[in-house]
Amino acid sequence: MCVKAVRALCERPFAGRLLTVRISSQLTDGLFQAALGGAILFNPERHADPLAVAGGLAVLLLPYSVIGPFAGALLDHWDRRTVLIWANLLRGLLICIAAATIALGAPDYAVLVAALAVTGSSRFVASGLSAALPHVAVRERLVPTNAAFTTIGSGALALGAGLALGLRAIFGSDNAGSAATTLTAAALAVVAAAIAVGFGRLALGPDHPDVDGAHVDERHPRGPVLRAVAVGFAHGARAVVRTPTVLAALSAIGGHRLVFGLNTLMLLVLARHSGSSGGSSDGLAGIGLVATLTAVGLVAAAVVTPVSIARLGRRRTLFVALAVGTVAELSLVSFDTVLICVAALVLGLIGQMAKLCGDAAMQIDTDDAVRGQVFSVQDAVFNVAYVAAVTVAALTIAPDGRSPLLPVVGAVLYVVAIVVVRVIHPRLDPAPRDETLSPVRPGDRLPT
Repeated sequence: MCVKAVRALCERPFAGRLLTVRISSQLTDGLFQAALGGAILFNPERHADPLAVAGGLAVLLLPYSVIGPFAGALLDHWDRRTVLIWANLLRGLLICIAAATIALGAPDYAVLVAALAVTGSSRFVASGLSAALPHVAVRERLVPTNAAFTTIGSGALALGAGLALGLRAIFGSDNAGSAATTLTAAALAVVAAAIAVGFGRLALGPDHPDVDGAHVDERHPRGPVLRAVAVGFAHGARAVVRTPTVLAALSAIGGHRLVFGLNTLMLLVLARHSGSSGGSSDGLAGIGLVATLTAVGLVAAAVVTPVSIARLGRRRTLFVALAVGTVAELSLVSFDTVLICVAALVLGLIGQMAKLCGDAAMQIDTDDAVRGQVFSVQDAVFNVAYVAAVTVAALTIAPDGRSPLLPVVGAVLYVVAIVVVRVIHPRLDPAPRDETLSPVRPGDRLPT
């Protein structure tokens, strides 16, 4: 189904260009994130304990989680083409500033503050890409097309991380080498902006933009765009609550992100401990292997999820994914290397399945007038859950990373997510929304 979805790119203008922007954008993210991680965690000139890692992630992610839902209103009022162009150019400039802080040997907090700004612009770009997809995809194939786009983007993210490792080997692992590796991501951000220039005006939406700052549609927050930004979080959250499929999917995604945060910190400490005797390269190799297997799971999800949604519906697909995740998470209690690798693949698969179900709900069941804000609310759920889990893990984890209670807690979180989805998600998926016609009514349903 994903192959058909990719072929369908030829049937709609700008779809291939949007995919190219996504690829270049996520190459930028992967390279920057891996370069930053290497600069702080595996830099012989710097040292970071678990609490420092948690603090760094909080600085990177939580501020945007507060600002993002407000800024998401801009995606629903301004031409998304313009947003993608300027957000990518801004990201390139901010990456240069982050690279300079690393090269100058600035304290970790200064590097993280600079990286915070980069992360904010990156998530803004990601939300814009997701909100724009329904405008370029064949509507009847939106789910497999989104799966293909997301998976190809995830592959680009992994490729960017691999590129960072290669550049790190060339430039070195000290501050100067880490800065040179980081700086390379700025060029990719500029490329993404250049590709976005080729879109036509309003080709990516929104359907009801502001005209000279004037409110033109009752589905937007009333008043000019500045007021819309001010009430953006409430507006996006209200749209989520009023759409049970979106609320259920975000609950599942939030549960997975909590588990992912626990596992991330556990893996980092295990890698640091295993690399303490063999050198930092051993720790990086272990992380690289787990990341690769997780990426394989992401690719598998692109094939499995559209088929599962078509046959079982989104509700049952979430059930299956979370149930499988529960078993995989419990296997980590053994801390066996082989089981960790298998679990990484499986958790990558089920996490992406939940994400694709959530994307489908937000792209199909929500109105374009609030879609950008809804995707920004999802980012907030992503980041807050992740940082909260990493912080809890940092406070409780053993020095060598072997804390059996963490996988058990992760399994319980998956079970809780299953219960929440069962209670909230309607048994029947809503019919796909055709925004060129009248909005879908609550009674319009398709059998799962």
